[in-house]
Amino acid sequence: MADSKKPAAPAAQNSKAPQSGAQTGLPLFYSKPVLLDSRNHGKMSLKKNIGFGFASKVNAVPVNLVELPQIAHFYPIAFSNDGSATPVAILGVRNEENLFVKKDGTWAEDTYVPAYIRRYPFIFTEMDEGQRLSLCIDYNDKIMLEDDSNPFFDKEGKPAELSQNAMEFCKSYHAAAQQTLEFSKALADSGLLVDRQAEISIGGNQKISFSGFRIVDEKKLGEMDDKVFLEWRKQGWLAGVYAHLFSGMHWGRLTRIINEKAQRAA
Repeated sequence: MADSKKPAAPAAQNSKAPQSGAQTGLPLFYSKPVLLDSRNHGKMSLKKNIGFGFASKVNAVPVNLVELPQIAHFYPIAFSNDGSATPVAILGVRNEENLFVKKDGTWAEDTYVPAYIRRYPFIFTEMDEGQRLSLCIDYNDKIMLEDDSNPFFDKEGKPAELSQNAMEFCKSYHAAAQQTLEFSKALADSGLLVDRQAEISIGGNQKISFSGFRIVDEKKLGEMDDKVFLEWRKQGWLAGVYAHLFSGMHWGRLTRIINEKAQRAA
């Protein structure tokens, strides 16, 4: 696939690690991506209001450089510790728990939904050795049905508005992902990243130890070579770094959400 596989997600200590997309060879969330074409899907539709239940058991998702300033207003931003320095939005601190997906499959109100999640169930695949991008869809009965309620193609076999919009969104996402790869490589090679562990206190004097991620060391950032610093500013990478640093305030938000959920359950 043209997309990146799921990054090494931060996980709570002493608990079962969440399933990785790398284990299946498929991007996170996708189980059977197939090319979307009029011959096979001309009489099929996308189910309306599929919701976000598919993301309810992930505690981190990849995010693109361009959206980091928005992500920083809602979630902690960290970087994968697998060498690729993939930026991720932290959605929870326990395995198989997304704190922002409700039981009815809706997302928390007034909270930004990362583009990786909004793109689902569509995705690009590279063809002709990367020279051509084609639109795919995750083929399963939770997503598709045989009727004309929300068709992928019109009666003439041409892409309907739904498919056209999906194509444009995936084009934008793909371009942003390529820019993010450059940023991630520079960050991974910079020596600015350090391993970190977060300890979250919850009710009943319990603590969750959350590890497996990296952050930018502010001291090292302050000591960055002036020439490199100016180059990063020119590339627009500093905005992503500062968004990441700003987002650290949201670790407290995750703690508050966990405690509020525990109180409601009690």
